[in-house]
Amino acid sequence: MTTKEKVEADQRSIYVGNVDYGGTAEELESHFNSCGLINRVTILCDKFSGHPKGSVYAYIEFEEQSSVKAAVELDESVFRGRVIKVLPKRTNMPGISSTDRGGYRGYFHSRGGLGRWGGYYGGQHPRLRGRTYRGRARLLPWYFPY
Repeated sequence: MTTKEKVEADQRSIYVGNVDYGGTAEELESHFNSCGLINRVTILCDKFSGHPKGSVYAYIEFEEQSSVKAAVELDESVFRGRVIKVLPKRTNMPGISSTDRGGYRGYFHSRGGLGRWGGYYGGQHPRLRGRTYRGRARLLPWYFPY
């Protein structure tokens, strides 16, 4: 599929969250059948075990874009005893990550600009100078008078 086709398919798709572990594609199809003609139902599963991953969610692609609006109205409806979350599917843009926290991941850049080993700190990371406490020792004071 080209990028344009993927974007168009995403505009005709919905995200369904909090799906019951025992839920099947056929049951989801029958639950959303009143919204319009369904092209595809996708439940993400672990490729090794074949069981659903983590919290179960699914994607449903409709034939018509107008079906998405009808499907979103089924938000917070009950499917197999659980309240499901229904949202229009987001289109993932290449190069844009929802988990990107910003900043440079990799070598530490000191103010000297000499990368990982140089700079003003002589190769040391400035936050590691002086006393560092890790683990449980952080909770205890570093000086014991007795």
